[in-house]
Amino acid sequence: MTKTAPVLLVHGGAWAIPDDMVEVHLNGARNAIAAGWSTLERGGSALDAVEEAVVIMEDDEAFDAGRGSFLNREGKVQLDALIMDGATLRAGGVGCVERIVNPVRAARKVLSESPHVYFVAEGAERFAHEHGIELCRNEDLILPREIERLRKLQSSSAQRDDLFAPTISHDTVGAVALDSSGNIAAATSTGGTLNKAPGRLGDSSLIGCGCYADNQSAAVSTTGWGEPIMKLVLAKWAADRVASGNLPQWIAAEAMNYLRDRVNGHGGIILLDAQGRFGLAHNTPRMAWALKTSEKLEFGIERK
Repeated sequence: MTKTAPVLLVHGGAWAIPDDMVEVHLNGARNAIAAGWSTLERGGSALDAVEEAVVIMEDDEAFDAGRGSFLNREGKVQLDALIMDGATLRAGGVGCVERIVNPVRAARKVLSESPHVYFVAEGAERFAHEHGIELCRNEDLILPREIERLRKLQSSSAQRDDLFAPTISHDTVGAVALDSSGNIAAATSTGGTLNKAPGRLGDSSLIGCGCYADNQSAAVSTTGWGEPIMKLVLAKWAADRVASGNLPQWIAAEAMNYLRDRVNGHGGIILLDAQGRFGLAHNTPRMAWALKTSEKLEFGIERK
């Protein structure tokens, strides 16, 4: 059996990343690539690789995922994640969890050990605990800087729409991978939008919106303003166009144009097909990303 050359691509959010935050974003993307690539090098699955890459970024306080995520209107962290296997179309997602350090681990448990695709809130936490994931206190996920960030926003006269401006952090994280067996997978994880209403879900953990994978089309992860991405079911939109024969890089750019022109949205996207062809694009000032193949390692902050 001919082995496929593995590929791993990650993103760490698309927005106007300030100059003084560039290096920590690049370091986080590099660390995620290292973890995911180690899995692929050992012959591990694409599914394992995207999980391990995303865990690294959930554990990195530079990103809006896991510990250090934005706080909602009530001062709590609420996390969402999805992971999907392109070989089987099995997927697992969790939404609005408050006591799980690595929601992508819980999402993987849903994919692997449940007939369902999605659990939310207390039910998701109960499922995770029953399947060996230790629960934490919500306070363990909160950083002092986020308490201050929320306080400043709530005491300002900022308009509601300002919450979704490209200058506001959208540090959702994601990964797509191709393994040596020729299978692809995707994962996305987020803490959502600063000052969001309790119970609000964005695109990240919704199948076909912020994450999708199908060996017959592409593995996709998006980042950015969630509501417009959801309206377009953007990850599935992009995957379908790759299945129609279009090159992933061209589709990535088209997806960002479509997002802007159709619903005035902004964000970023990474995608990868089972032939190892990839694409990444954003219509924000910057997006942190990293790419690894057997021949090269690339990472950057501004590639469009």
